[in-house]
Amino acid sequence: MKPRIAVSMGDFNGIGPEVILKAFKHIDFTDSIPVLIGHADVFQFYDRQVNSGLSFNGITTMDLLSDEAGMINIINITNEQPVSPVPGDIESTAGSLSMLAVKTGIDLCLSGDTDAIVTAPISKEAIHKAGYHYPGHTEFLAEKSSTETVQMILVNEALRVALATIHIPVKDIPSYLTTGLIDKQIGLLDHCLKSDFGIHNPHIAVLGLNPHAGDGGVIGTEEPEIIQPAIDAAAGRNIRVKGPFPADGFFGNQTYKNYDAILAMYHDQGMIPFKTLSFGSGVNFTAGLPFIRTSPDHGTGYDIAGKNRASELSFKAAYDLAVYMVLNKTTTDERNG
Repeated sequence: MKPRIAVSMGDFNGIGPEVILKAFKHIDFTDSIPVLIGHADVFQFYDRQVNSGLSFNGITTMDLLSDEAGMINIINITNEQPVSPVPGDIESTAGSLSMLAVKTGIDLCLSGDTDAIVTAPISKEAIHKAGYHYPGHTEFLAEKSSTETVQMILVNEALRVALATIHIPVKDIPSYLTTGLIDKQIGLLDHCLKSDFGIHNPHIAVLGLNPHAGDGGVIGTEEPEIIQPAIDAAAGRNIRVKGPFPADGFFGNQTYKNYDAILAMYHDQGMIPFKTLSFGSGVNFTAGLPFIRTSPDHGTGYDIAGKNRASELSFKAAYDLAVYMVLNKTTTDERNG
């Protein structure tokens, strides 16, 4: 069967619906079945701007799903009232429906009705206005799927960067980092590289927390006291892992090219070099969930929303990666019996 890919619309006042439609214009759907989750009013609104030429099939249940190549299935998450996007507006209705779309996608994946979910960007401010107190998609996905440990991995053709901590204030990072956490994150990354990316014997680099990776304890003790013991423990389980590396030199002298993946200690330490090197085509993958989840590596883009200026490259890469991972996982499972 062709992979069925759920796609949540994101914040409908942002660029999510626009990049979805633009990406779908350039995707060959002979190998997958897209299932848009949102509202037909939203996609009709943005389709008038991008003129996608796509054909839409509104459905209420998965029994009505069309597998015709090029037919875009849409599940309306609410029929209570018309939805009128106001591009650039940060408001609670958009926040509420964006989260309802994600929750619907989670349910479809957990029930086996879809094989993966690709999430368009949400606004943390809008979802907070709607009463959702989550720092982002990742934490919501983990809670609703009853997943204890997840990992954000940024992916492009040449680089994979995982984050040991995600959406927490910088001042709190040292208190979150423990040897147990880092060891678990190294193990999760190693498993993901093998099972999701098909890398038989991956090589992982771990970054330090402090400037110059602590400079032998002169600029901080987290490296010898917390990070190095985690690396040693993982290596003791035959995981190929090295570090901790000073983050600036590691990227500056292109050492990252020698590794299959990198574990950064905090959000911006990994995200800034990744976005600089990915040239707008990066993908966010959440490891550890009981289903495949990818997303573009950008936000809602309120400043250009509704102006037909958003690039679809990252979203298309996220959709393509989700399809690849489903097919790769199916092949791996069949190989393993």
